[in-house]
Formats: sequence, structure tokens, C-alpha cells
Amino acid sequence: MEELAIFGGKPVREKAIYYGRQCIEQDDVDAVVSTLTSDFITCGPRVKDMEKQLCEVTGAKYAVAVCNGTAALHLSAMAAGFGPGDEVIVSPITFAASANCVRYCGATPVFADIDNETYNIDPECIRKLITPKTKGIVAVDFTGQAVKLDEIRQICKEHGLILIEDAAHAMGTKYKGQPVGSIADMTCFSFHPVKTVTCGEGGAITTNDEELYRHLMRLRTHGITRDPSEMAHPTDALWYNEQVELGFNYRLTDFQAALLCSQLKKLPKYTKRRKEIVKLYDEAFADMPEIQVQKEIPESDTTRHLYVLRLHLEKLSCTRRQFFDALYAENTCPQVHYLPVYWHSYYEKLGYPKGLCPNAEAYYESSMSIPIYYSLTDEDVNDVIRAVKKIVAYYRK
Repeated sequence: MEELAIFGGKPVREKAIYYGRQCIEQDDVDAVVSTLTSDFITCGPRVKDMEKQLCEVTGAKYAVAVCNGTAALHLSAMAAGFGPGDEVIVSPITFAASANCVRYCGATPVFADIDNETYNIDPECIRKLITPKTKGIVAVDFTGQAVKLDEIRQICKEHGLILIEDAAHAMGTKYKGQPVGSIADMTCFSFHPVKTVTCGEGGAITTNDEELYRHLMRLRTHGITRDPSEMAHPTDALWYNEQVELGFNYRLTDFQAALLCSQLKKLPKYTKRRKEIVKLYDEAFADMPEIQVQKEIPESDTTRHLYVLRLHLEKLSCTRRQFFDALYAENTCPQVHYLPVYWHSYYEKLGYPKGLCPNAEAYYESSMSIPIYYSLTDEDVNDVIRAVKKIVAYYRK
């Protein structure tokens, strides 16, 4: 048996590859440079161009560009009217911002368990948690796979709830042929470098509701408006603006918007390549009883942000940590997504106990994400597969 690199053997590859990476090409650089040498580098035409492109890509009527995905979630929670005394149902398997946005508004996150095969929030678990205090749902398209939107929207309709879709992972995904971003009351995107498209940092909210759109636009810019119809003291003076509510400076620069405009043009090829990588991984791991791959619902045509391996540790003579470290030693650098949100010490101090969501906790303790991004070559992918199979063979009971 080939010895693992962690024990002194030769690694599968010499150069390390990580779970995610941006792809910046010359046309992206040119778009940014062109904007930097123009008359506007912030609050200018490129932000409007970006919002228009996002509407075209998602099919939404309105888009609001913001400085990052967390800002998108925060403003959506505010526009939804979440506040003290309200409960908002969220998934525990997500980045903390999905729940933090509820806390920013003074409301209480309530964690619903995940489906054991898709790793997305389980609609049946949502139903069991609804109370008279429930005001909304933050549903996370984990790894890029759309949640069961029809079922969750029906729950919202029955109980008068606001649906915020956290699609930070899901740019390019479609649900029943309809792009993610045009279905929920508000959909939040992130453009961090490991996402499918990037502008360094950045985010956006899409919606079909004009009233929500106007509110989000004000909240993005300090609660200030130039629209006389929104003012307490309207005037036609060109210089006049008025703060009508408490908002934030969550604006995006024009040069970041220019980068995203360039990246969005390449979304089809980014999507295609990510699907090719998923297919290679799925085929490679299909007959390995030690590994479970994520199940996809037929309604979701997924652009995958993450590729998650679920280890059946009862079939291996190692811990998840040992498997993770062995992959690192083979120069295939995984990550874990995510610690259940309520396991963070901040939430622990708020009184959230372990055991709330058994499926989510079991998922966390047996999962890790392996590399997936546009510029991975087939050779890179095969090296990842060889590293995983080598470690499984070594530790197989």
C-alpha cells in the first residue's frame, strides 16, 4: 500500500491546490483600469451597469449593489421589518452572516435542521418551528444548490412570512428553469473571490418588489434620498437630499462594479466548467462506500460553489481531522463548511444548546470541501481524486 505523505510518503502532487480560487483574466483587469482612469470611481455609472446586468442574469426586476454579501443580508433583514420580539427561521449549516443579519435587527434566529442528503434546510423542520412570533425565513442555497423553493414559498404564503434567499453560493443556479434571484421576496448574493463570479468583495440584493427596492436603495446610502416623493420637506433644488431613516454606507465602488460586469459576461463558461468538475468527482466517488456525495434535487440546475465529501467514518480507521490533515499533506487543501452557527461561542452565550439540529451536527462532524473552481484543469481534478482514493485505501477498515 502506498504510504501517505503525512507519514513520509511522496505526495500525489508537488504544488498545493486550495478549495476555491478566483479567476482574473486580462479583460477583467482592463475593465478595472478603464474605470480607475474615468471620471467616476464610486457611485457612478458602472454600479448601475452592474445592477442592470444582474437583473438580466437573474430575471429579477430590481437589483441593489452593496459592499459585500453580509451587507446584502443585513439590509434585506431590515427591509423585511425584522425586529425585537420576532423569530426568523434559518439554516445552521451556513456562514454566520445568515443568522447574524437577524441579530443585527434585534430579532431571534431559530435554527431548522437540514436534509441528510441535500444538506439544505428541510421544509418539514421549518413547519415544526413556526410560532405566532415567526416573521420570516432565511433559506440558504448551500453549495449552490437551490433550496426547495416551492415548498418554502408555500409555507411563507400560509403564514404570511417574508422569504429571504441567501444565494451567496448560487449565482448561475436555476430552479425549475428560473434563475435564482427572481423567486424569493429578496435574494442575496456574495462576490467574494472564491464565489463563481467576484469583484474582490461585494454583494447584491435582487427583488421583484418596487417598494422593497426603494427601501433597500435608501438603506444602502445612510437612509438618504433625493426623491421628493420620499421626503418630509420636498423641494426641486438640485443640491438637496434628505435623510428619512437610519441607514448605512454599504455602497460599492465603480471599479469593483466594473470587475463584476466583466465577470458576469463569463458566467456561462464558469458554470459549464464547474458542472464538468462535479461530474468528474461524482463518477469517481460513486462506488466508494466510505464517501457520500451531495444529492441534488431535480428542480435545481446547480452551479456548484462547493463540492462536499461526507465521510462514513465508521468504515474508516481514522478521524475526520486525520483525513483532513492527510489531504493537506498530499497538497490537496480542503476546508470545512460549516460549523453549525449555534455552536459558535457567541450563540452559545445566548443560550443555544448543542443537539438542536442533529442532522446538521452529524453533517459537520463528517464533512469537508475539496477543490472546485473554474481554472482547475482535468489533471488537477484527477490529482484530487487520486489523493482522496489514496487516503481512503490507506484507512479503509
